[in-house]
Amino acid sequence: MEDIQESKLDIRERGAGQQVSDRRLFMQLQVFTGCADHQPLVTALERGGVEAVLYLDINDPKGVGVLALSEDPATFVTRLRACLASAPFERLLHRPALSMLDRTYASGHELDLEDWLLRRPRRVVAAPAWPWAVWYPLRRTGGFARLAPKEQAGILREHGLIGRAYGEAGFAQDIRLACNGLDANDNDFMIGLIGPDLYPLSHLVQSMRKTIQTSEYLEKLGPFFIGRSVWQSLTPPA
Repeated sequence: MEDIQESKLDIRERGAGQQVSDRRLFMQLQVFTGCADHQPLVTALERGGVEAVLYLDINDPKGVGVLALSEDPATFVTRLRACLASAPFERLLHRPALSMLDRTYASGHELDLEDWLLRRPRRVVAAPAWPWAVWYPLRRTGGFARLAPKEQAGILREHGLIGRAYGEAGFAQDIRLACNGLDANDNDFMIGLIGPDLYPLSHLVQSMRKTIQTSEYLEKLGPFFIGRSVWQSLTPPA
């Protein structure tokens, strides 16, 4: 134990210009069915003081999704747990196959590190003009991890340029989250595509299919949750 402490292992997030941060945002999606009226759910979330977005599930006429956010993961087993385990949520059927728990992370190139980790995800999911969302997990093959860093960077750049083009056109914003050791199905990442209309989000996924990363280095993609937000209550970070 002393050797581990003396090594001073640094697990902070790092951005451009030697920025460092020990803060990150955890996000969890919980999906339910059996909801004929979503308004009582809104009341319960407001009463519980939960920082969240409520979605209506496009593929289930009685389906809803709750995307909760917190810097403290204990929130998910205290405040959020209490809310989802009581009325009216307790009367719904939970769909654990669509549950996702993830965290924001930095790649080392972020110009404003804390905005990337804490503020931007909240801005994107809470934008009233961008109600549509597609959330899905993915897992890369082990072959990607064995590539040289320069080759990895080129593959990710191809992917990133496509996403940036959709963002600059006003079609979509993406939220990339890590779920290493947090996902029941051992996925690596959770992706959120957020936009004003649903079709561009589908088109973006289609465009990504042609990239080297998706066509050669993805082992698994999905399941997909597609929803339209009807309520948001997000707290700006301190």
